[in-house]
Amino acid sequence: MKSEDVAPEFDSAAFLKQVTERPGVYRMFNADGDILYVGKAGNLKKRLSSYFRNQGQAIKTRSLVSRIANIEVTVTASETEALLLEQNLIKSLRPPYNILLRDDKSYPYIYLSDHTDYPALNYKRGRSKRDKGRFFGPFPSGGAVRESLNILQKVFRIRNCSDSYFRNRTRPCLQYQINRCTAPCVGLISPEDYRADVRRATLFLQGKNPEIIEELISNMENASANLDFEKAAHYRDQINYLRHVQEQQAIEGGSASVDILGLMQEAGIVCVVVLSVRGGRLVGTQNYFPRLSMDQSEEELLTAFIGQYYLGEGNPREIPREIVVSMELGDRAVLDQALSEQAGREVKVRHRVREERRRWLQMAQTNAEQTLRSHLANKETVYRRLLALRELLELDEVPARMECFDISHSQGENTVASCVVFDENGPLKSDYRLYNIEGETAGDDYGAMRQVLQRRYRKIKAGDGKRPDLVFIDGGRGQLNVAKAVFEELQIQDVVLIGVAKGETRKAGMEELVEAVTDSSFRVPPDSPALHLIQHIRDEAHRFAITGHRQRRDKKRRQSTLEGIPGVGAKRRKDLINYFGGLQEINKASIEEIAKVRGVSHQLAESIYAALHNE
Repeated sequence: MKSEDVAPEFDSAAFLKQVTERPGVYRMFNADGDILYVGKAGNLKKRLSSYFRNQGQAIKTRSLVSRIANIEVTVTASETEALLLEQNLIKSLRPPYNILLRDDKSYPYIYLSDHTDYPALNYKRGRSKRDKGRFFGPFPSGGAVRESLNILQKVFRIRNCSDSYFRNRTRPCLQYQINRCTAPCVGLISPEDYRADVRRATLFLQGKNPEIIEELISNMENASANLDFEKAAHYRDQINYLRHVQEQQAIEGGSASVDILGLMQEAGIVCVVVLSVRGGRLVGTQNYFPRLSMDQSEEELLTAFIGQYYLGEGNPREIPREIVVSMELGDRAVLDQALSEQAGREVKVRHRVREERRRWLQMAQTNAEQTLRSHLANKETVYRRLLALRELLELDEVPARMECFDISHSQGENTVASCVVFDENGPLKSDYRLYNIEGETAGDDYGAMRQVLQRRYRKIKAGDGKRPDLVFIDGGRGQLNVAKAVFEELQIQDVVLIGVAKGETRKAGMEELVEAVTDSSFRVPPDSPALHLIQHIRDEAHRFAITGHRQRRDKKRRQSTLEGIPGVGAKRRKDLINYFGGLQEINKASIEEIAKVRGVSHQLAESIYAALHNE
């Protein structure tokens, strides 16, 4: 074994803590940054966790795991999109541990022949210029095409025989007898009626035929009303299959040549994800962490990033015809001109996009968020910040345990306090705690803070729990004084207390820190790793408090999963359940699929998706 293939031990436990459970693609690298393996998963956390089990691993898997030094993930909207992206990446990267998949030309399609009066719907692998008909796809597997054709022929009863077989029939075949064909070969349906069926099938394959699903929904409701539950279940399955057929593939999009830039900022760190689409296929992603100074907005940062990424003499990067970004850029016209001059053709920077490009942009934003979280959880990043924090606060040792508290409520109701814990590995989520605040005046944040601190540190004082080295209080001098009073009452003297106030402008990087003992306040440079760690802890306490408050509020309402979502009334809940066949299918659906339900806009679909996934 070559020495360069041996990687330092990969911290799988720390990595798996922050991996999402959403579908996507993962890429494994060795210590030199060379690709080892590309895979896809319906649940990234479960799939990646399976590689690091101690028992039952094949020799090849153990060999792969021993070489892993880094893993990158790309989140997709569905497992189907993950499969198509996986195939694209395997063919372009050729990882040594993958079995190389077939060429693009062998993807399976649904093919509509060019017969004048009675075209046929067939399975066809690959596309050829000699084929004069129309192709729909590609599909992720031959099984998906056959399943789709099976349902389409049941619903629309379009023939699937060859033209020579069709021309030589004198009586209907078996397909007619089992209600899968209307027997156009012997004239049992007129060309006009048959073309109408073909037109509806074509519209459905394009995702433009909601009336077909509405008809099946009506049939399902009638069967259910007549207590024919078996037939109702059959219609429900047909709806699910048809919805699967019309699912638009965000990984494939015509012949587009586009780069999509997603940006995410948190805890003083910025991540930019670049998705590259070539020939209509999403072929890869790149992650970057540009430095953000205090006087730069996200718009200014993204403008500077585009200039550095694409422009300059000797820049080897290909400039696509379009660059899609998440916000309006003030210097967009200047960028368009400079990029066009360097590329020798017209190049456009756009932020208002629809359909495939909108889905790509959403994917880029999601991956920027996931990548940034992974970066923040990285051990090296956390330890570097801990050293900077020790130096900033003049501590004798690196703090081994830090806690932070925050309060959340809705106009004083359902008040919840959060306590988050960080150690030398970053967030210690097993020690996070939520406290329901009772008996305090509505909206009294000081009283709520006093109650949660008393409840937590009385137990710790009695020996039940671990004592922190450092405690952050989200708030200014008022909240910090409450904490000082509680600690004096409980005679806790060996814990450092720091208040984190937002500052006059309330902008990230302008935080004011207040030290409890001296009551002195000070600011930290916005690019300080110590401040980034404090922001991370404070933001995590805020997020956890809001999540706990929402859970308490929703539990108190005693509503179903769909109830309580603004814009989703009884009729829309019924339409959603009828369309998908149940709550389980709705939970699996992407935003684009939810938006296909009658009366559900894309914005409302985003709200429904966020509510169902606690985002």
